[in-house]
Amino acid sequence: MNSQAPIVIVGGGLAGSLTALALHERRPDLPIVLLEAGECFGGNHTWSFFDSDVPQGSTALVSALSPVCWPRHRVKFLNRERELPLRYNAVSSVALDALVRCRLPPGCWRLGAPVSRIEPEGVTLQSGEWIAARAVLDARGPQSSVEGLELGWQKFVGLEFAATHGEEDCATVMDATLDQIDGFRFLYVLPLAADRVLLEDTYYSDTPALNVGQIADRLRDLAKARGVSGHEVRQEIGVLPVVIGGDPDRFWPRDDRVARLGLRGGFFHQTTGYSFGNALRIADALSSIEGDLNARCLAEWTRSRFLEHWRSSSYYRLLNKMLFHAARPAERHRVFAHFYRLPPDLIARFYAGSLTMRDRVMILSGKPPVSMTRAIAAIAGFHGKAEP
Repeated sequence: MNSQAPIVIVGGGLAGSLTALALHERRPDLPIVLLEAGECFGGNHTWSFFDSDVPQGSTALVSALSPVCWPRHRVKFLNRERELPLRYNAVSSVALDALVRCRLPPGCWRLGAPVSRIEPEGVTLQSGEWIAARAVLDARGPQSSVEGLELGWQKFVGLEFAATHGEEDCATVMDATLDQIDGFRFLYVLPLAADRVLLEDTYYSDTPALNVGQIADRLRDLAKARGVSGHEVRQEIGVLPVVIGGDPDRFWPRDDRVARLGLRGGFFHQTTGYSFGNALRIADALSSIEGDLNARCLAEWTRSRFLEHWRSSSYYRLLNKMLFHAARPAERHRVFAHFYRLPPDLIARFYAGSLTMRDRVMILSGKPPVSMTRAIAAIAGFHGKAEP
């Protein structure tokens, strides 16, 4: 290993960028290079989170990203509407891109640098250039096919409008009073400013297929029906994995000697697919490691963190089996309506991945939102193709 070589982070999305920022701040003795294939860091995304998702050591970093904050948020179902006194927040990829460019010296990052090959000791760019590394962190996002995991999907098309919105201090994170198409469908509304609002037409679906044009047209109709008028500022799309089951050793083999971050490493909430909290926790913990961060150290450390996350998420995978195998697609909204009857502090712990044993019992208590026969079959692993 060349002690002068940098830690190379491949992928300047959320996880790669946050880790680079945390390493530069806490381990200035370690040279780093952040490589991004695109022309900006973070792509074109909005990341949302609760206060409880942010580890104590990351509060200053999150503050520097200038999040939009709402003191309360709302959920709507056909037979239930509720406002929760939990602060909700959102960060834009524009803010992440600006922070990386501001805080990392120019020699620590490169845009327009797609990578064709990754090895523990360095990377080869598509241009043919070789960059030697003391260690490589693979943060390129999920692979097109995920080996070893059974997945459902949360997918969406979002449109941001330059338009006024009635309530600037309340986000609507789930409006399920819509026609239920392609699984559980809901509208997500973030009033980003007095004259800007983001709407997302979201689906918990069996497939990752996303007809962007068709869904965008549906979203324009929804915007018009809800009195949102104004020109479109931008469009964003997302296809997030929801883990139902699988073999962690197939997903991340023991002999894989390259460290991973973000979705590539399985570091996301296994029911929502959201990754902001996990990306912060990994960046915070990794940048706090003392001593030499070499290839073997980081490969073993990141894989062990993934396995720990996998073990701690078993209850979430059980819930996902109920959602995707026990509930018929058009009835999945009942599972979420059942969940949102619970106390606000429990809901916050659910999204933070810190449920207590009592919380887990409470989530499954009450009148079941799905057939008990189908629920037992789903838990036992006996399920066929979901009925429409």
